[in-house]
Amino acid sequence: MKKVLLCAAFAVLTMTTSFAQASFGAKAGGNLASVIGDDTDGLDGRISFHFGGVANISISEIFALQPELVFSSQGYKVDFAGEDFSIRLNYINIPIMADITVAEGFSLQAGPQFGINISSKVEFDGDTEDLDDIETLDIGVGAGAQYKMENGLFFQARYVFGFSEIAKDVDAKNSVISLSAGWFFN
Repeated sequence: MKKVLLCAAFAVLTMTTSFAQASFGAKAGGNLASVIGDDTDGLDGRISFHFGGVANISISEIFALQPELVFSSQGYKVDFAGEDFSIRLNYINIPIMADITVAEGFSLQAGPQFGINISSKVEFDGDTEDLDDIETLDIGVGAGAQYKMENGLFFQARYVFGFSEIAKDVDAKNSVISLSAGWFFN
């Protein structure tokens, strides 16, 4: 399944080269990640990071598609029996945002996001161990805003709400607020 989704992401990014109005870039930033659901009482957010590639495919003057391929470190923290545990869930995320320009350089974005879990670890008392029960596929929806300057520099704020449970039979879904800065190269 991971290979199929990665191939699909590569195909989407490759297809963008056929559009005359496609811009390509890179972005990086910070995450405030957590999980939400009935089984998440007592869990705290985790500050982490993300980075990746961006394509912006202009369909009209006010509408574009913006697929991305992003490494995102997510997860949460929990205090259990006086011990602090940090759950690190690392994903390759593939958001496909509709980008609607509402003012010069400023746009609103929304769309689906597909994530592939590439590693899951728990850190406690200086030790790190793998988690085996984390689901591979994470499906969610994102919404946010982007400001793009004429020189290619851009800034994003986005919230992604997960629809998929992060582990079987556990009502806990990813919830991530991200702030990014990036550069469109063309």
